[in-house]
Amino acid sequence: MGSEAASGWASTLDAVVVYAQGALCTRVATGTVPADGRVRVTGLPRSMDAGSLRAKVVGDRGVRVTEVRVEVDAEPSGTDTVGTLRQEMERLRDVCAAAQGRRDRQANLIVEVAALRPVPPARKREDPPRRTAADAWLRLAEFVDERLQGLHERLVELEEELRRVQHEFSVATDRWMRASTDVPSEHVATTVVALLTLDGSGSGSGSGTVEVELEYGVPGAVWVPAYRLTHRQGDDTGSLMLRASVAQRTGEDWNGVRIALATADLRRRTDLPRLRSIRVGRRQPAPAPSGWREPPAGLSDLFSGYDAAGPRPAPAVMPVPVVTPAPGPVPPLPPPAPHGYGMPSPESTGVVSAPPAAFGAVPPPPPPAPQGYGMPPAALPEPSGPAAAPSAVFDTAVPRPAPPARSGWPSAGAGPVAGRGAARPAIPPAAPPPPPPSAPVPSGPPRPSGAELDYAGLELSGADEPGGRRGKLFPRAPHDPVADEHRRRAEAVAALPLPGHAVRPRESAGSFDHRYDAVARADIPSDGTWHTVTVTQIPVGLRTEYLCVPSVEQTVYATLVLSNATDQALLAGPVEVTSDDDFLTTAALPTLAPGGVRRMGLGPAEGIRVTRRTNLRESTSGLRSNTTVLAHQVHVELSNRLAQAVTVEVHEQVPVTSEPDVRIDEHADWTTPEQDGGPDRHAPGSRVWRVDLPAGGSASLDGSYDIRIPAAKAVVGGNRRS
Repeated sequence: MGSEAASGWASTLDAVVVYAQGALCTRVATGTVPADGRVRVTGLPRSMDAGSLRAKVVGDRGVRVTEVRVEVDAEPSGTDTVGTLRQEMERLRDVCAAAQGRRDRQANLIVEVAALRPVPPARKREDPPRRTAADAWLRLAEFVDERLQGLHERLVELEEELRRVQHEFSVATDRWMRASTDVPSEHVATTVVALLTLDGSGSGSGSGTVEVELEYGVPGAVWVPAYRLTHRQGDDTGSLMLRASVAQRTGEDWNGVRIALATADLRRRTDLPRLRSIRVGRRQPAPAPSGWREPPAGLSDLFSGYDAAGPRPAPAVMPVPVVTPAPGPVPPLPPPAPHGYGMPSPESTGVVSAPPAAFGAVPPPPPPAPQGYGMPPAALPEPSGPAAAPSAVFDTAVPRPAPPARSGWPSAGAGPVAGRGAARPAIPPAAPPPPPPSAPVPSGPPRPSGAELDYAGLELSGADEPGGRRGKLFPRAPHDPVADEHRRRAEAVAALPLPGHAVRPRESAGSFDHRYDAVARADIPSDGTWHTVTVTQIPVGLRTEYLCVPSVEQTVYATLVLSNATDQALLAGPVEVTSDDDFLTTAALPTLAPGGVRRMGLGPAEGIRVTRRTNLRESTSGLRSNTTVLAHQVHVELSNRLAQAVTVEVHEQVPVTSEPDVRIDEHADWTTPEQDGGPDRHAPGSRVWRVDLPAGGSASLDGSYDIRIPAAKAVVGGNRRS
């Protein structure tokens, strides 16, 4: 498809689905289908994955996309915003260095002036003591003080100027570092276009408007969830606002796009595995791969007319002639003479080109040209066959004098050089080198690779290619260095530090994948920093409970028990908790699957007090006092100073034993918590009191347990412990 003959359509970015790493972008282009059906859609980013491009016609317009290809165009960029920012940063860097130099020189001058001291002249031993010139000392001190005062005032001005210039330099550096990668940084910008071929006989062909939707994948986009929880005291429901921190460096700004977030891995393979049957019996040939066929018969004869027209005009290098050895000095070789139309070529003159590999040795034949998969090598024409026709145009070549002989080289004979039909110059016979061991030829049908089965990426070799490649399909160059550099820069966002309490979606999602669609369009620049996007509002069940473990710490902690009754999973991430329009704290929300219930801590509750006292009494029992009884008594007091009633859950720990002669008797109204096997699983021996405290009320809890051990034994660490 000729890109210059195709009609150009501008495209706009409409929707983006951000995955755990990477994104799928959807662009929309609208226009009138030309008569030939060739359309160029512009606006695609440089970092896009060319293999992920898909195109379709929106709606039933009677038009369909039959082919889509990717092409890179180069055009001069109108502005260089990034270059302007870089120049400003470099200018301020020089200004900052100059200000730093002036400040340093002023500080050095202050040090020099402050070091001025009066130095009396040296006195000889026979000289009497001299009178000190106090007036000179005082005048020098006054001069130094006056001079230092002016220098310090100037130093303060220079330091203030240096701080101002450093601030401007840091701001310019930050602007340059945060500059969007969507802005071209060179005078010549490369853009990616999609070449589409539309076919159909509906109303959209030739007249009318057709809307085309393009989807492609780009690297350099990540996201993590964040939440904002709002609830009222006493209500059993709350509002959970799902937000997302999104960072992207894809090379294009997302302005006014529909955002969707997914927890899936965009790079994971989704093709189904192929299970081959295992048979016992006679071996059967493997089936030929789909899409492969035998090369057409007579492929080499298609280029006979092209070969008969003669070689194309191109400069050639004079081959090394083969001459007989002759004594004497070695004269220099004559300069190579170019040949073309109307001039004899090395082939027509019969000169044999051979590199000086060995004295008198005939060079081995060149290796065969690489073949396309499934295609046999083309038959090489014989000198007397149709392929010998190109040398006929040089039949009337004038004789060329033989080059002077060189010492140490075999001779090819003297006299005029014959043209077509003449005998070739004789080469002294030599023992040919042993042929290299040939690799075993694989039997059966060819096994093409994935690149060879990608027919959209294959190129047809022209007539100027070697004989084994002409007229056959081969994969084009697989890598684009510029595109690889853009993708490498884009993937740098994966190393961004996460916000507080944030967790990667793939780590918190577990074994399920989910998608969240934003309720409104959003703007996310391509600067590689975090941007907050409001996604949706999720209703959750909510109740406030208070938890304390007075045996460890006599503090009551507030907790929120969240229940997810929707079909959307809540991923782990930071949540801002607001109660009665008052901000409480920022906590870590655990992953909450649909239908799950989890507890989230809010920190200490200052309005509830707890006090715990214990008492241990040791005695003996039994007929012979052979049992030691350790009676533990626990007394807990709770006081509620809040304006509403609360429910407090008090945890205690009862010792457990695996010894058969040790018994533990409990005397309390506490209960054993249920072991659900989740992350909130309680330790063995846990006991729970659940107390409802009214506003401004208090409660007392008493419990006890006895540890009965043989009198001859003792608890490790001593019996008298609480």
